[in-house]
Parts: sequence; structure tokens; C-alpha cells
Amino acid sequence: MLNIKTEDRLKMIKQVGEEIIQESELKKLLESVEELVAYDGFEPSGQIHIAQGLLRAINVNKMIRAGVKFKMLVADWHAMANNKMSGDLEKIKTVGRYFIEVWKASGMDLSKVEFVWASDLVKDPKYWELVLKVGKSNALKRFIRTAEMMGREESLDKLTGAHIIYSCMQVADIFTLGAKITQLGLDQRKVNMLAREVGPLLGFWKPVVVSHHMLMGLGKPASSEGNALQRTVELKMSKSKPDTAIFMTDTTEDIQRKINKAYCLEGEVKDNPVLEYYKYIVFESFDRLRIDEVKIERPEKFGGNLSFKTYQEFEETFSKKQVHPMDIKVALVNYLDRLIAPVRRHFEEDEEAKKLLELVKSYQITR
Repeated sequence: MLNIKTEDRLKMIKQVGEEIIQESELKKLLESVEELVAYDGFEPSGQIHIAQGLLRAINVNKMIRAGVKFKMLVADWHAMANNKMSGDLEKIKTVGRYFIEVWKASGMDLSKVEFVWASDLVKDPKYWELVLKVGKSNALKRFIRTAEMMGREESLDKLTGAHIIYSCMQVADIFTLGAKITQLGLDQRKVNMLAREVGPLLGFWKPVVVSHHMLMGLGKPASSEGNALQRTVELKMSKSKPDTAIFMTDTTEDIQRKINKAYCLEGEVKDNPVLEYYKYIVFESFDRLRIDEVKIERPEKFGGNLSFKTYQEFEETFSKKQVHPMDIKVALVNYLDRLIAPVRRHFEEDEEAKKLLELVKSYQITR
């Protein structure tokens, strides 16, 4: 039993959840004596970027410290339905094994993480019975509205029957895994809300939705007049644009090239991907970096070195144009390189991991 107060556990989870639906329900779960399970799911498709690697490890570890067991769904059948790797299930499974190797080396506390393969869940007829019950619970248009979580436009001419089955599967996954908490990105909000609606109708529960922040891509943000969820989907990091994402096995030169090109207007805080990397990655990784402050080194003629204990003071200094974008970029390259180095080393030294990475790099990435 954890010797941590409920309020402290709640505070940890609130650090993960940019949005929580509903906080009062989460508090009741934390006050109960039952073992709590949270889940997230990943389609194996191409190389993992730092949002899936470093940021995921940071968030999972916080959930674990709050006393929540984590189930990570390797969603290979979902990836097939979404035509990742051209729908080749064997390639998708290979990428799934590569995903797990990345998480092993990313600093994630695997003592309380269970990896579950969708290809194992689908062997049980009861799973498909639940998928059908979910599908019968609403009209077709309700499922079409959840298509954003697959990166698809809500357009009938671009959706297939498999995409509708995908939505039903994702809802069924929550209850099959016994997850009282869904801990996915904000881009998955619609399907999680569907699960809250469907759960009680099918004799289950309303899962608490803890939606984490979606790390921005490094490119210049496109202007958008949409709502907050639409902007989140449009701005998030995408592996289909490799120069706007840092991958977990990128070389030092790769990181330097990408960060140097990253969008970062002097003094501009909003929609600034470089500041996002500091806020969600660097300032959350002091233990792993073995530091107690962020240091920005620069010549005396430009004001000398700076150090920051908190992101808030770092952001304030940047907003006042007291530190130049290139100075913080140089430091960011160093910090990211140090955080990724153990993963790179794992894929260099472990023969099985090395073979998996070579295979993944050889595959053609599809949407």
C-alpha cells in the first residue's frame, strides 16, 4: 500500500493530464483500495520520436509513482486497420518489438508496466463480442466523429469499414484491459469520451480520461482557426515529417541539424516548439540528466552564462528577449543528445535490437 496522500497522488497525475475528465471521479478512484490500471496504445509504425519515447516515459513514471499500474497496448491490429506499413501485419509486429526495445532503454520504469499485444486480445471470442456490442451502441456518424485519433479526416470518402471497426476496438480495449483510467494524448479525446458514454450502457464503468499534452513538431506552426483539439492535432509531432521530429536513435548531428532549423522566434512563447522541448522534456528530466538546473552557456560579451531552476523563470527570461534563440538551441541539442544516448547505445550494443532497427528503417512508412 502506498504511503502517499491522495492529494499528492492526484497532484502527480495532474502533472500528466493537460485535461482530466473528471477530476472528482479520479479522486474517488485514488481513495479506493482497488488496484488502478491506466492504459495507452500505440500503433507500431516507423521509428519512435521523443514524444513517444522520452515524454511517454516521463508521464508513465509519474502515473506509476502515483500508484497506478500501466498497461501499454501494442496496437498491431489497429495499425493494420489503419493501413500502417501498407497493412503488412508481420512488418507491424516487427516494429512493435522495436517499440518495446526503445521503451526498455528510455528510462521508463518497466516494473509496473505490462505490454499487451492487440494480436493476443483478438484471439478471444469475447473480445469480438464486446467489439460488436460497442458497434451496436451508436449510429455510424458517432463513430465517424472519432476518426481524428487515426489521423484521418472526418470524410466518408476517405474512411473504410476497417476504420469504424478500429474505433469499436479501441473502446473495447479499455474494458478488456480493466483500465479505469485512459492515459492517452489529447488527440484521442473523442474516442475516450465515446468509451465514457458506452461503458455504463454495457455494464462497465466510465473511464477517467487523463489526456497528456501533444508535443509540437519543430516546423513553423500553420495558422489555424479551428478549436483547441483541432490545433492540437495539426501542431503535434509527426513521423511523416522526419525533419520536424527528433527520433529516439537520431545521431548527435541529426539532433543538431533539426534543432538549429526549428521554429523559434525571439521572445515568442506561444506555439514555440523549442520552448516546449524544454518544458516537457528537459525540465522534467533533471534526475536522468543528473542536474539540478538548466545552464545556458554564452560568451561574456553577450551577457555570460545563465542558469534556471524552473521552467517558469526560463520562459520569463526568454519572453523578455534576455536570451537568444540560438543560445537555447545549442543547450537543447546537448540535453537531448544526453537523454537519447542510452537508447542509441542499446541499439548499437544489443544485437537483437540492432537487427530490429535495421528492419524498421528499411520499411516504407505509410500514413
